[in-house]
Amino acid sequence: MSATTPDHIPAHSEGVPEVGKLDLSRPSGKRTTKSGCASVFMIVATLLAVIPLVWLLFAAVRRGIGSLFHASWWTHSMDPAWDLVEQGAIHALVGTIEIGLITSIISVPIALLTAIFLVEYARGTKIAKVVSFAVDVLTGVPSIVAALFIFAMVVTTLGGTQSAWASSLALMILMVPTVLRSTEEMLKLVPDSLREASFALGVSKWKTIMKVVLPTSMTGILTGVVLGLARVMGETAPLIVLLQFNTELTFNPSTPNFATLPTVITNAYTQGGVDTPVVWGAAITLIILVMGLNLIARGISRRYMRRMGK
Repeated sequence: MSATTPDHIPAHSEGVPEVGKLDLSRPSGKRTTKSGCASVFMIVATLLAVIPLVWLLFAAVRRGIGSLFHASWWTHSMDPAWDLVEQGAIHALVGTIEIGLITSIISVPIALLTAIFLVEYARGTKIAKVVSFAVDVLTGVPSIVAALFIFAMVVTTLGGTQSAWASSLALMILMVPTVLRSTEEMLKLVPDSLREASFALGVSKWKTIMKVVLPTSMTGILTGVVLGLARVMGETAPLIVLLQFNTELTFNPSTPNFATLPTVITNAYTQGGVDTPVVWGAAITLIILVMGLNLIARGISRRYMRRMGK
């Protein structure tokens, strides 16, 4: 015992660790219990989110994969001229892609120009707040409401017809907010130092936007466009309201008789029930199309993040 330590106080009490040897990294029993419960809850929540998706994919693949292995599925339409076993969904696949492209052609310029206005010209102003609020409201509009609005305006009021053009206008209402928000966020990520350097060289504001801001954020903007396109390709309500089902392949977006994968699913279900092979064949085709677009978006996003990291 040290000479400076009183005789009645032991140098190291039994069961009490030395201060220098305290394991502060080891959580107490109460904290361990809370951490374990939180981990269990997160695992359960993850399973609840993943299991329905896996179940859906399994059901779609099990019931619809057979249709995809028939060459006629990718080359023939549902024209009654073909035998039942030789009928396919090429008309619906082409129609889905065509409507998606038309919707993108209408939506992307509107969303891009609006985002440029909000970020580059009206940032922090009252009009920017009003437009942002309107976009937030538009984001939550149900697809059936957008379809009924276009039907009332284009078909009833203006005397138009049901067509792929009208369907694209309804889908545009759903796609613009998605693309606009993603574009707005990408433009905000461009450092102000790049803009200031361009202004210091005497470059005009519009040329700075075109030559500096947009090229820097273009990859992120493309990601938002692809995600918005993936969303509208799976919408059904506007297509049911604004299109009439067609069994033949057509490229004319002005005709009311136009087929898409969602309308093929709806038509086949109403005629033969959920166990019809066409229902699940069209469903798995649509899933593959949407998943492919999402994978493309993720690839573009990774490239953008690597570029921004540099």
